[in-house]
Amino acid sequence: MEKIETLRIIKQLGLLAVIRGPSPDLTIKMVTALIDGGVTGIEITYSTPNAVEVVRSLDQKFGSQILLGMGTLTRPEQVEEAKVAGAKFLVSPHIEQTLASAMASCGLPVMMGALTPSEVVKARTYGSDVVKVFPGSLGGPAYMKALKGPFPDIPMMPTGGVNENNLEEWFAAGAFAVGAGSNLCPKEFAIAGEFGKITSIAKKFVSAVQTAQHNS
Repeated sequence: MEKIETLRIIKQLGLLAVIRGPSPDLTIKMVTALIDGGVTGIEITYSTPNAVEVVRSLDQKFGSQILLGMGTLTRPEQVEEAKVAGAKFLVSPHIEQTLASAMASCGLPVMMGALTPSEVVKARTYGSDVVKVFPGSLGGPAYMKALKGPFPDIPMMPTGGVNENNLEEWFAAGAFAVGAGSNLCPKEFAIAGEFGKITSIAKKFVSAVQTAQHNS
């Protein structure tokens, strides 16, 4: 899939589930529950046990049914590793030049984490297709709206602090898409085997995102 098409799909979906699973088996079950709820943008973080194998398994199981990526990249060698495993986009929580160079040259859409105005510009300069505003909880939608003032042409995706109740505010502030973690897919529900609850939350999130996109 071409990078521009992947970015179009991310923008259309408006939502990436950021998964830090407790185990490989439970992570796959978490993703299955999310898919049952209509969430098909999936980011598996490197902080998930055996994350690469999880991505490889998900790619084999679901293929083009989902848009699968890897997040929390912190080392350059993870870029090729993630791509080979089946990741279609890559996300880092920060900006580091060697890592950024590897990400930007891999051919996949990349999102580098930034918070301050200088970091946002640096991420974009280093080749970030979408800047991950992280942690989004620190400043909230008002902060990202302020960032969009001087940088209206830089696509931004807040991650951290995104929940069902503030989606409208994030998209009104100019979000390209949002990344949601524990508010969308609580780890404790997976550990308790309550995957139906994850599916229920996913359905509400998808509906809220669609409404927010329509109103923004």
